[in-house]
Amino acid sequence: MACVPLVHVQAGDFSLAEEVRRLTGGRRDVGAVVTFTGLCRDEGGRLDALELEHYPGMAEAEIGRIAAEAAGRWPLTGLTVIHRFGRIAPGENIVLVVAAASHRRAAFEAADFLMDFLKSRAPFWKKEHAAGEAGVWVEATEKDRDDMKRWQR
Repeated sequence: MACVPLVHVQAGDFSLAEEVRRLTGGRRDVGAVVTFTGLCRDEGGRLDALELEHYPGMAEAEIGRIAAEAAGRWPLTGLTVIHRFGRIAPGENIVLVVAAASHRRAAFEAADFLMDFLKSRAPFWKKEHAAGEAGVWVEATEKDRDDMKRWQR
């Protein structure tokens, strides 16, 4: 049975444990689960919040497209991608990738591929809000773009 990725773009928080349980519960073909949870940093104490904006429908479709590519490239038994939007305070969750497979390598590589995509090309606009300052829009770094290049065929 082919893996059908689950993609959510949401304002609310998520539960890592619930998402892992959803992908593995009662299954005997899962030998590995790799998770990545991205958190909002405080940037050395200067950041009050990160604000993420998106076009509803567009973000889900693009993340769904790349998740389907991952499911086609690696033999996954399950894949979940959750990305939050709105105002997120330091220490709060931003993104979750859960990749399940029969063997570890596929799960590791699929999760790594998805995070490189999310960091460099996901259709979100990010604004950093520092204490006492107007928000500043930020873009993907050159390092983020370089990381994505290794997956190009």
